[in-house]
Formats: sequence, structure tokens, C-alpha cells
Amino acid sequence: MLNGRSVLVTGGTGSFGRCFVETVLQRYRPRRLIVFSRDELKQHEMARRFSPAAYGCLRYFLGDVRDRERLYRAFDGVDVVVHAAALKQVPTCEYNPLEAIKTNVLGAANIIDAAIDRGVDRVIGLSTDKAANPVNLYGATKLCSDKLLVSANSYAGPHRTRFSVVRYGNVMGSRGSVVPLFLERRRRGVLPITDPRMTRFWITVEQGADFVLAVLQRMRGGEIFVPRLPSMNIVDLARAVAPDCRTETVGIRPGERLHETMISEDDARHTLQYDDYFAILPDPAMLHFSREPDPEGGRSCAEGFRYSSDTNDEWLSVEELRRMVGLMDVRDVA
Repeated sequence: MLNGRSVLVTGGTGSFGRCFVETVLQRYRPRRLIVFSRDELKQHEMARRFSPAAYGCLRYFLGDVRDRERLYRAFDGVDVVVHAAALKQVPTCEYNPLEAIKTNVLGAANIIDAAIDRGVDRVIGLSTDKAANPVNLYGATKLCSDKLLVSANSYAGPHRTRFSVVRYGNVMGSRGSVVPLFLERRRRGVLPITDPRMTRFWITVEQGADFVLAVLQRMRGGEIFVPRLPSMNIVDLARAVAPDCRTETVGIRPGERLHETMISEDDARHTLQYDDYFAILPDPAMLHFSREPDPEGGRSCAEGFRYSSDTNDEWLSVEELRRMVGLMDVRDVA
């Protein structure tokens, strides 16, 4: 799929970007694999592990998705773009709303223009469960970004570029994840939790990278792909990381909610379900091309269906969470 092709990852030095680059290097032989990000220190550190000398296809491009001209230069000759750059810290976005809009919304618009005009074949945007019925600014900006990317299939007109979106839950261990906080705080004997009822969808960064690679093969343009994921309860996670610590309820932060939804009842009306994922389909009026028949035979969701972390039918146990965190016996870990 990616052999001999030119692939670019925005936000390429982030948690997802690093994992995606490593996975592509292991499985494929791309002509070019471009890491696009704005942090020169993170690029320097990443290049020490994945150097262009050892991997001749690798390129490191400094740039910001806010900079339209830089994107035009970076996208020259690129076949596939995975758009992972975003401001995603909920409290930070609440306090700096215009900065979040500039990166998450206007940055997506720049990605669309550059991809179409440079003849990129496929673009996948990474979204979040917070974009479904958003209650915070981060989720609202990502919903807007999702809408832009889906509509871009019509905006592209006769051009070949196709756009799709991947939406999944909390990525375990990524920047902003609660796991590193719990690992740090367990030395004090007390773990802060927002609310003992809180639930989240849970996915590892490796699973996220695998899902994006699978979507690159499945996408036909305009879909929002949602993986089937297990849910977890925040108290169970605390017990998995530090069973000897007590918990302290600190209250929900601004912009947070108790449970997350990835498919609302309204979206479910035009969603197909498969064994391991869902696909929210675009309005045919928003596409300038005819969709081919579904090769995998997706089934329509039942009336009133809602994919939410609190009503999910798959849950992670404390033992499963412990294995995912990589702590088979947390008592023995310093």
C-alpha cells in the first residue's frame, strides 16, 4: 500500500506520529516518509532514533499547519498525508480558544488546500471522541475540522484527492493521558481522580497506528471511521496502576464530561457497522463522485443506537488495564 509512495505525517513528532513512523518503517518501503512538525528539539530527538542515514526515505520538515505556504512546499510530490497535528489539551484550549481555532480549524483548511493543489492522493485526519456532541472547545474545533475534511471531497471537484477521518478514544500513555500522571503520583500514595463514575474509550497508540493504516486501504472518501474499542472506568485504572494508593476525588475539570460518545444517535442513522469498526457515511450530496458498492457488507445501525463509553458492551478489567499499561506487577515498579 505504501511501498514506493511518498507519505507525510503532520504532528509527526507526537505520540501517534512517532509510533506511525516506526510502524511504516517496519512494514513498508516508502519512497519518502516525511515528519512534519514545528518543534525542532523533538525532531532532533526523534532523528537520533530514526535517522535519515539509517533510513534513507526519512525527511524531517520544520513547519506549522498554520503556515499555508510551508504546507505547499512540504506536500510537493506527496501521495498520502496523515494529519495528526493539533492542540489537544482541554484546559489549555479552553484558556486559549483562538490558538486552538488557528491550529485545529484553520490548520485543517490549509491541509485541504495544499493537498488538493499539490495532487495528494489520500488524506486522513485524526479526530477524537470529544468531537461527537462536543462540550469543550477542543471537541468543537475537531468537529469543525472533521466537517471540513468530509466536505473537502466536494471542494476538490475534479481533482483526485480523497479525504477521510479517523475518530477514536483516549490514547493510553500519550501526552495528556492520565497514565503518566498516575505513575508519577503513586509515589505520594494518593491518586487524584475527577469522578469515580467517569468512563472513557481506551486504545493504545500502536492500535491507533494500525487502524489508520487499515483505513488507508478502506477509505473511498468522506467517511468518519470509528474503531470498536473497550471502555474503562477511571477507578479501575487507578487500581491497575497503583493498587496500594488511595484515591482523592478532585472534580471534573472545565470542558470535561463523565462519559464520551463517538457516535451520536443522529450520526448513527447513516452509520454502517462492521465486525471491528464503524463508518459514518457522508451525505451523497457532499461528494462529487459516485461511491462504489461496499465490499465488506456493512450493516446499518439500529434506530436509536449510540456508541458511548458508559453503555459500551466491552469493558477492560483491572488485570487487562494493568497489562495494557505494561505493569504486570505494579508493586515491583519504581
